[in-house]
Amino acid sequence: MSKENKISELLGKREKAKLGGGEDRIKSQHKKGKYTARERIEKLLDEGSFEEYDMFMTHRCTDFGLENEHFLGDGVVTGRGTIDGRVVFVFSQDFTVFGGSLSETFAKKICKIMDQAMKVGAPVIGINDSGGARIQEGVNSLAGYAEIFMRNIAASGVVPQISAIFGPCAGGAVYSPALTDFIIMSDKTSYMFVTGPKVTKTVTGEDITTEDLGGATIHASKSGVAHFRVENEDSGLMMIRKLLSYLPQNNLEDPPQTECTDPIDRVEDILNETVPDNPNQPYDIKDIIFNIVDDHEFLEVHQHYAKNIVVGFAKFNGMPCGIVANQPNFLAGVLDIEASRKGARFVRFCDAFNIPIITLVDVPGFLPGSNQEYGGIITNGAKLLFAYGEATVPKITITIRKSYGGAHDVMGCKQLRADINYAWPSAEIAVMGPKGAIEILEGKKLGEIEDPAERNKYMIEKELEYKERFANPYDAAKYGYIDDVIEPRNTRFRIIRALQTLQTKKDTLPPKKHNNLPL
Repeated sequence: MSKENKISELLGKREKAKLGGGEDRIKSQHKKGKYTARERIEKLLDEGSFEEYDMFMTHRCTDFGLENEHFLGDGVVTGRGTIDGRVVFVFSQDFTVFGGSLSETFAKKICKIMDQAMKVGAPVIGINDSGGARIQEGVNSLAGYAEIFMRNIAASGVVPQISAIFGPCAGGAVYSPALTDFIIMSDKTSYMFVTGPKVTKTVTGEDITTEDLGGATIHASKSGVAHFRVENEDSGLMMIRKLLSYLPQNNLEDPPQTECTDPIDRVEDILNETVPDNPNQPYDIKDIIFNIVDDHEFLEVHQHYAKNIVVGFAKFNGMPCGIVANQPNFLAGVLDIEASRKGARFVRFCDAFNIPIITLVDVPGFLPGSNQEYGGIITNGAKLLFAYGEATVPKITITIRKSYGGAHDVMGCKQLRADINYAWPSAEIAVMGPKGAIEILEGKKLGEIEDPAERNKYMIEKELEYKERFANPYDAAKYGYIDDVIEPRNTRFRIIRALQTLQTKKDTLPPKKHNNLPL
C-alpha cells in the first residue's frame, strides 16, 4: 500500500471513529436535547486543545453476537486538553455506541487517562451518559468498574475529580461519580440511582418515576448527591470551567491566583447595619458574603441542599478561598445532620487542595429532636468538628452573631487550630441562649415565685443580666479566644490582610496511616 493510501486509510478510520454509533444515533441523541460525547469535549476544552487517546480501540467480546459488531473507540472518548491553558484529562461516554455501556476495553481507556493524570498532576473530568455495565461481557465489565473505582480512590485528594452526569447513570456506574469531588447534573436529561423504578416496584411495591427517584432536582435538594444542578449541558460545561478556576492542578500546588482590580480596602458601610438588633430576627448571610468577596462573585456549592449552611468558593484579592457560613435565613442557621455532613465534606476538600477556609458564624446550636438523635446527629456533627480540627490550611473565623454551645466549638473555633478569629460587635458567644441559661441557672428561684407576673419580671431581669454578660464578644476576647473585634464594614480588608499573613503557614499532623473519621 502506498503512503498516500495509508494516510487515506488513517483519515478514513478517524472519520469513522468520530461518527460513534452512526448518524441515526447521533440524531436521536440530539432529539433528546443532548450533545454527543465529542461535542461535549469540544465545548468544554479550549479550542483545538484536545488530544485523543485510543481512538481505534474496540471490544474483545465474542458472546451474544458482539463479535460481529465493533465501533472504533468502543463507546467512550478519552484524552487530554486544556481549560484556560491548564492541562486536564477527560473522558466522555458515548451513548450512541451500545448505549454507552461499559466494557473491559471501555474501562481500560478511562483507567489509562486517570493513570496519566496522576503522573502529571492534572484534574480528571468525567462526562457520564451510560446505560451501565455491558451485560454481554459479564464479570469483565464488573472488573472494569472496579478498576475505575480503585483509581478514583487513589486520586482522591491528589488531583481534583469532577463528574458531569448528562444522561443515565445507574447501578454500579453511580459509584465512580460518588467517589469524585463534585457532581454536576443536567435538569430533565440526567438521572442517577443504584436501582431503577422497575426493580424498585418489584421489590418494594413503590411506584415511582425515573425523575422522582434519581433526577437532578432530587439529588441536588434531597440526597445531596449532586453538588450542582444545571439547566442544560451548556451550563454544566461552563460550570466545570468556572469551578476549575478556583482549584489547583493537584495537592502539591496552590490554587491559581489571579489579578484583582477590586480594592482590598473597599469599605461596605451596609455591613454595619446588616445584623438586626433583634437577635431572633433572620437575615441572609449571602448578603455579607457577596459584599466582602472580590467583585461580589461567589460560586455556591450544594445550593439547594441543607440550606441552613452555605458553602462555596470565592476570591479575596485574587486568592481562591472556601467559605463556610451558617444561614440564619433557614432554620435559624441551626446545625443538623445534613448541614454537618455538607460542611465537613467541603472543609475536607479545601484542606486537601490547599484552599484557605473562611468561616462566618451565626449558629444557635444543633437541631434537637428524636429524628436527629436517631439519625446520628452526634456522629454527623463530629464529622464537621473533625474536618475543622484536622485541616492545616489557613483558617479564618468571623463570628457574626450567635455562637452557642457545642456548635461554637464545631464552627472553626480557636481551639480547633483556627489561625485568626475575629468577631463583629454583634457577636454572642456563650454556652446557650439567655432564656435557656436562666431557666437552668435560676430554675430553683423561679419555682419559688408563685405570682406569674413577678416570675416573668424576674426572668426578664436575669435575661438582661445574662445578655450584658455574654451577648457580646468581649468575654471571649478577654481570654484570647477572639483575636480582635472588628468593625463589620472593614471585614474584607481584615480577611485579605490575614490571608497575606498566613500564606507561609506551616502546620502538621502526627504521623499515621490514616485517621478514623466518624463515618
